[in-house]
Amino acid sequence: MVNQSLRSPRRATAAGLLLLGVLIAGGAQAAKSAGCEGGGFTVLGRTGQQGTTVPAPQIGSTFLVSGRYVQFEVNAATLGVLNYTLTGAPNPEDITGGMRTPVFASKLPDLRGLTLTGPLFLEIDEQELVLTREGPGVTMKVQAKDCAQGGLFQMEVERADETATVFTHTLAGSGGSLTAFYFDNPNFRNREGDVLPYKDTTVTVTPRINFANDTSRRFVGRDSPQVAERIDNPACTNVFPRRPGLTPTTRTVRHCGGVSKWSVASSGRMGMVFGEDAVEVAPPATVCTHQCQAQNRVRGRAVVLGFPFPVPQTDRLKPRFAAIP
Repeated sequence: MVNQSLRSPRRATAAGLLLLGVLIAGGAQAAKSAGCEGGGFTVLGRTGQQGTTVPAPQIGSTFLVSGRYVQFEVNAATLGVLNYTLTGAPNPEDITGGMRTPVFASKLPDLRGLTLTGPLFLEIDEQELVLTREGPGVTMKVQAKDCAQGGLFQMEVERADETATVFTHTLAGSGGSLTAFYFDNPNFRNREGDVLPYKDTTVTVTPRINFANDTSRRFVGRDSPQVAERIDNPACTNVFPRRPGLTPTTRTVRHCGGVSKWSVASSGRMGMVFGEDAVEVAPPATVCTHQCQAQNRVRGRAVVLGFPFPVPQTDRLKPRFAAIP
């Protein structure tokens, strides 16, 4: 049970820096050090290692977070994210093929009438960033890494009334082959039920929803929930055959091709991972809502199943958008 009074944002950001190694990304491996070389963010004119407080009048309605490998805008009133983009900067771990690659048009929390009104608490530590802001009854936190791939992003909400918050993730629709889309990964579907090694134990393969585009064969990612559940959309009903021998013989996925919605518990979070971390077989994130630690580091000891490129149309989730009835 989370205390009714919200935790201090200063304590939250300090704890956040301890988590950034994996961003609570479903046990995903941290971004490889080579993939982060030269990375670092600039926010509201601040750059370099520091912890600072930006007064509310200096924040504006939106502001830019600019890194070598990652860029996005932030809505100051909600800490919702707009135009999350991989820049395509040269790096041995690059997954974009050297192209500027829009990923998400938006990742927005529905605060249901609440607004963040306080100062912005900002911490930058090498390639790592923590943003925290609070308002009456709610605190939001964004954590990010400026790397070419790995666990690069996490958004967390905490409400005084301890109710859940709906996050809406809308993929970038830039047109043409750079348009991002969700798909049911057949490499996981065809291995469902297999027991594979993981660290010093094993893990069973389950279905996996990823996102990709038609430009870069290494560009792949996934949403990574912790104390959060995806909200099914019956208007986007997709039926996929299961591995032969399994019953029932089909599996229904109620998920649109360009958008997903998530019910996130107070102190829950939504992460985002890219590259090999998005297509490895690892257990889901542990249930944690307070002083969570990075306990699920894979360190290259998980089986990577990958994904087909280009993704067949039959594996893509459809339609792209549809209102929940």
